[in-house]
Amino acid sequence: MATTPIFNASCSFPSTRGIDCKSYVGLRSNVSKVSIASSRIASGQRRNLVIRASESGNGHAKKLGMSDAECEAAVAAGNVPEAPPVPPKPAAPAGTPIIQPLNLNRRPRRNRASPVTRAAFQETDISPANFVYPLFIHEGEEDTPIGAMPGCYRLGWRHGLVQEVAKARAVGVNSIVLFPKVPEALKNPTGDEAYNDNGLVPRTIRLLKDKYPDLVIYTDVALDPYSSDGHDGIVREDGVIMNDETVHQLCKQAVSQARAGADVVSPSDMMDGRVGAIRAALDAEGFQNVSIMSYTAKYASSFYGPFREALDSNPRFGDKKTYQMNPANYREALIEAREDEAEGADILLVFHIWTLYGFCATNLHCPLLHTKFLESTP
Repeated sequence: MATTPIFNASCSFPSTRGIDCKSYVGLRSNVSKVSIASSRIASGQRRNLVIRASESGNGHAKKLGMSDAECEAAVAAGNVPEAPPVPPKPAAPAGTPIIQPLNLNRRPRRNRASPVTRAAFQETDISPANFVYPLFIHEGEEDTPIGAMPGCYRLGWRHGLVQEVAKARAVGVNSIVLFPKVPEALKNPTGDEAYNDNGLVPRTIRLLKDKYPDLVIYTDVALDPYSSDGHDGIVREDGVIMNDETVHQLCKQAVSQARAGADVVSPSDMMDGRVGAIRAALDAEGFQNVSIMSYTAKYASSFYGPFREALDSNPRFGDKKTYQMNPANYREALIEAREDEAEGADILLVFHIWTLYGFCATNLHCPLLHTKFLESTP
């Protein structure tokens, strides 16, 4: 202790060599003993009671130079070395009722009693490895700013993209998802460029896998970047989006991406039955290890506007409300999730474009899509 407390006492004290702090309520100390200095005085005189903290608990104990066997023998003989006392039980505030403890076999609060304990039992730990970085690519060699998404660029697939992937890996993000801007001349009503083995996306996959073999590559499976109509499916003469015919095209697209080396294909089209059909097509071609991340609940939203500008994939007419979900329907989202799981989806993505753009505004330097859930929408 830094100071020596001195107490004036008007009563007499017997001479003693020490007081055990544990025996006296209210005497609080960080040491197990205090020493009392006393002297004989004449009757009626005041005496000073000087209490000094024992130094035995301060600092590091000095080594005695004993071997392990000698230490064990000393303990066996009853010469147990001193250790700090058990801390006193913290006092409850005045007025706290005195009760019998509840007879509980389980007290879940035990596992969150301190920051260290809470961290030890934490079930979800978000790290850079949990994120997928969306990257927009094009055929050009220069990185082109996206007007509607400040700070984001269409990256040249041979140059800017490779550099951006290197930056992402440097901060621990080793998963990306590719979104292409396809030349207008290659678009048609049935989106045939989507399954061209030498198209922009397959070429990009092969380039990245050659440079970074352990990079996890997700791809987007949908026709809108390749369709001259700008829709996720084939459009009939009367404007109806044809479901099953579109699914046929999506299967060919997914197989083409898997053939190029994609690790995860991600159907974002919201056609009925596409997850099961893509799973069967991949398995038939020997790609049983390629995963499917399904855009399980993709809502019709004007927030997709900047994204469509980035890909030059705005619908040429109408909207996407006959295949993308109504934001007012949450039970319908549960139906979609059950269907996708039953059809063989490995990952279910609840997608909310507002969150995507909020992150995109910071560019990399922020990984974006969590591989399980980005954000649920009511």
